[in-house]
Amino acid sequence: MKRIFLLIATNFAVLLLLGIVMQLFGVDEWLARRGWDYEAVLVMSAIFGFGGAFVSLLLSKVMAKATMRVHVIGQPANEAEEWLLRTVRNHAQKAGVGMPEVGVFDSPEPNAFATGANRNSALVAVSTGLLHNMRRDEVEAVLGHEIAHVANGDMVTLTLLQGVLNTFVIFLARVIGSLIDGARGNDGGNRGTGMGYFVTVMLAQMVLGLFASMIVAWFSRHREFRADAGGADLAGTRSMIGALQALKRVHSPSRLPQSMQAFGINGQRAQALQKLFLSHPPLDERIAALEQRTAALGRTF
Repeated sequence: MKRIFLLIATNFAVLLLLGIVMQLFGVDEWLARRGWDYEAVLVMSAIFGFGGAFVSLLLSKVMAKATMRVHVIGQPANEAEEWLLRTVRNHAQKAGVGMPEVGVFDSPEPNAFATGANRNSALVAVSTGLLHNMRRDEVEAVLGHEIAHVANGDMVTLTLLQGVLNTFVIFLARVIGSLIDGARGNDGGNRGTGMGYFVTVMLAQMVLGLFASMIVAWFSRHREFRADAGGADLAGTRSMIGALQALKRVHSPSRLPQSMQAFGINGQRAQALQKLFLSHPPLDERIAALEQRTAALGRTF
């Protein structure tokens, strides 16, 4: 439940901040003076909605390195680091993307993530727990999974989706606020600028943001199956399945920051309602999907 709460809270915080910024900059007041031109409202919502999403994307590598204390491997200090760089380089060449930065972060839990605004300038990082608890062929598959995220352009695609959803959440919240403010009789110069309007907009953004979070989580789960298939192509299906089974044995929830959980490798079991907010499908479903894919392709690994 903690991960679900963090997902909802993060989305609410982003939308709340965007709403406050629009109030501080007088955007709603300016729109009110224009007689609530809904085309203008939609344009302003898009500016703030996409702006917030793309700022997060552009800062993703910097934030990842800072929050996870990622040690980026420049000159490898040992054989393990040399192997990591070589494996990522081989995967990147096969996938047709630029060589990412490769890093390690200190965590006892097996995990990894990929992030970055450009598929040719990404960051792939693995935890110390992943290196200590998995065989090398399994680590190779996890790295393939992350490179598949990069090659599929998942970071940008997820940002575009979040921008679209932010736009409509901001827009619809202001439409609802305007209608309710008008129903209360505020049809004069104060319409759209009072405290009642502000509170209504914030509440509407939170409710709509909840549904937006479900859509983002659904898309994130869908991407994981594609990244698993990509990892299987790069490192072998048996190795990819072995990596997921190793994660299942550990059976510990991810402690990645919320902003990066969608690009991690972990998965977990959940109840029906909880699944609506999970960024990853349950590991059993991912393993079953890979086994079905192998059977359908008629391959032996």
